[in-house]
Amino acid sequence: MQTGETQRSDGSYRYKTRVNGKEIYLTSWRLIRSDVTPKGKKDSLCLRDQIRELNWDIDEKIHFQGGGYTVFSLASKYCSQKVGVKKTTKVGYQTVLNILKKEKFSSMKIADVGMIEAKEFLIKLQRDDSRSFSSIHCVRGVLRPAFQSAVDDNLIRKNPFEFPLSEVLIDDSTRRQALTRKQMKQFLEFVKRDNHYSQYYEGMYILFHTGMRISEFCGLTHSDIDLKNRVVSVNRQLLYRGKNDMWVESTKSTSGERLLPIPAKDEELFRCFEHLYKKAKKRKSNPSVGKVKGFLYLSEAGLPMVGYQWSKKFTFAVSSYNRMYKEELPKITPHVCRHTYCSLMIKSGANPKTVQKLMGHASIEITMDLYTHMNIDDIKDDIDSLNYEEIF
Repeated sequence: MQTGETQRSDGSYRYKTRVNGKEIYLTSWRLIRSDVTPKGKKDSLCLRDQIRELNWDIDEKIHFQGGGYTVFSLASKYCSQKVGVKKTTKVGYQTVLNILKKEKFSSMKIADVGMIEAKEFLIKLQRDDSRSFSSIHCVRGVLRPAFQSAVDDNLIRKNPFEFPLSEVLIDDSTRRQALTRKQMKQFLEFVKRDNHYSQYYEGMYILFHTGMRISEFCGLTHSDIDLKNRVVSVNRQLLYRGKNDMWVESTKSTSGERLLPIPAKDEELFRCFEHLYKKAKKRKSNPSVGKVKGFLYLSEAGLPMVGYQWSKKFTFAVSSYNRMYKEELPKITPHVCRHTYCSLMIKSGANPKTVQKLMGHASIEITMDLYTHMNIDDIKDDIDSLNYEEIF
């Protein structure tokens, strides 16, 4: 036995020392690696290896056992220190904490979490709990920087979440598909003629022909529309959490704040904005959110319409269309409108950098990789338009 090591009456081994005036105890059923753990007893690192790790931590000034933090207490600490973030971000943090609160993994000491445990936890969320890839992505989006902060504060040596999600998870997220130009026109014509849905025609037309995020469109007021100069200012979002918890905040990013020109050749888009502008200006009931008022659309309850309400309008309108016609339209959401706008702009030959600005994207990669969709007919058209004599 070495200094500080003892064997207890039950056969297990214990090591006792002091670190910064505090007594530290390490235990194991095995003294060295070749020892065998007694049947029915929990296996763990042999005592000598635990002592080596402790001395290594002391030399590198790593706090013993991660400073006592559990996964949940570390995540909570990390989220509480993210001040100055938007309300949507705070809501996202709370959602992640609510998920973690229910998990056994969250009670683990951070010093006991290795990459194997981290991967097993994420796999469990998808395989056993049937959580979506995007939901797990959000959970890892909190845990990875939280554990990195623990590394930076010398609470642990390595970040166990520093690995690509693709190594352990199946990306089951459904990519939103853009409509063809024909499908878009058929749908908008149906909405325009329908006795009920025609009241939402201008909004749907604008979403298809500007590519605005639905929160940006909902946040528009008549003061953002400059009919004289044919330009629309996008500078805020209208967001909703539930139970009439509605608020206004700045655009998703600084790139999202932009001016959208109304094309000279799209007189229908101008007419739609003009109609909504005049309607909002004449409205006697003028509800406000914060200090903002003059919203373009109001709900049946007399409040500004928000994203989920528009999603329902699209869903019901598509269902009505599909009942009437044999050729069924795919699912349409406000974000499908955004994808459709971007794809059609790129396919029509618009400069990708121009489309990036119109979409409010921070990088051209987002515009080209996520929001453009090409089917086999598009590829054939591009190939047929090439001059092979000049290429080869």
